[in-house]
Amino acid sequence: MNFSERLIGELKREAESTRRVLERVPSDKLSWKPHKKSMSLGQLALHTAGVPGALAELLDERSREVPVVPLPEATSVSEILSALDKYMLLAENKLLAWGETGLMESWKLTREGIAILEVPRIEMVRTLMLNHWYHHRGQLTVYLRLLEVPVPSIYGPSADESSNQSGRA
Repeated sequence: MNFSERLIGELKREAESTRRVLERVPSDKLSWKPHKKSMSLGQLALHTAGVPGALAELLDERSREVPVVPLPEATSVSEILSALDKYMLLAENKLLAWGETGLMESWKLTREGIAILEVPRIEMVRTLMLNHWYHHRGQLTVYLRLLEVPVPSIYGPSADESSNQSGRA
């Protein structure tokens, strides 16, 4: 199994967990924020749904300027889930198109035309596309907990899905 196949497998497995989290987002709380500096639930959920595909687009060119990341607020859970489907397909297609050679190509991030980072594309797939995605999914679970929405299983039972009712998973 090559790197592309492994990354696509991980992407698909993690999308299942991400979908379970996104499906729990309460549609009547999309504007809710845990803190004035935080994204709203609708912004965070839509951003999380789009991370893999949006970053695949960013990584597609071998050199990119630091982007301005728009953070629109979702208006419905169906919009969030549709975005997840759309961006997952985009990410998978980019990984297939890059293949082993494309994953090993040098990728550069610039600010005002000056290189601030240059690494193999595969490092940015791991760091930005995947780890960044997991970070935001984790934030969403905290939002759900604060809203008293049961948190779904991700890597094992959550306290809400555990048969152990002591609050520990």
